Amino acid sequence: MDTLTLWQLAALAAASALVGFSKTAVSGANTISLAVFAAVLPARESTGVLLPVLIAGDVLAVLVYRRHAHWPTLLRLFPAVAVGVVAGTLFMMWADDATVRTSIGAILVFMAGVTVWRRRQAEAVAEPGAKDGPPTTAERLKARSYGVLGGFTTMVANAGGPVMSLYLLSAGFRKLGFLGTSAWFFLIVNTSKVPFSVGLGLIDGQSLLLDACLLLFVLPGAWLGRRCVDRINQRLFERLVLAATVLGGLQLLLT
Repeated sequence: MDTLTLWQLAALAAASALVGFSKTAVSGANTISLAVFAAVLPARESTGVLLPVLIAGDVLAVLVYRRHAHWPTLLRLFPAVAVGVVAGTLFMMWADDATVRTSIGAILVFMAGVTVWRRRQAEAVAEPGAKDGPPTTAERLKARSYGVLGGFTTMVANAGGPVMSLYLLSAGFRKLGFLGTSAWFFLIVNTSKVPFSVGLGLIDGQSLLLDACLLLFVLPGAWLGRRCVDRINQRLFERLVLAATVLGGLQLLLT
């Protein structure tokens, strides 16, 4: 922390505010925060600094949208996510920064393209929506695929937000259901990642000291997101989520 310049601290503060905004307004936008943290700090260590900031944003998002979660969807995802987190932990034991960035960036850009294609197909058939009935075999397979990928990407680079966003969009979630389900998902998953991150040496006393300063900026970002979300229509909301996903993926690929 002593080696950071004033401009670097300002960039981290702005990225922390964007985390709060993304958690209460445009999920997936925090991929930009991920890129900023990785640019200012060593990419590997930046994941440990960012994790407590994300958890703070998750807590605020749950307080705002806790009643809008779709728990059947969450329960279908969690077993596969656990597999992905373990796989991500093993990957982090040997992967270098360049491998991490390239892998996650390529996955995000590819999945954004798949999601756009699938949503155009769905719109040609019927208006999508989250269903409460028993899941089909295809839905179970999709949940497992996205769950493993989401667990892997969130453990490796805190980049599970775009994967979860793409899954919820492909499932046809409306805005509040999207935000409520995403809020509970990441509060549970990010909290469960803490022991793994400590074990890998990504979270220590120095990183927590920096987090103590950055957490102050999450709250105003979350407040601004809550004020804006009601003014964003559903179609614009989905486009913003997809755009943030592509932008975050490209940033990871090009840095």
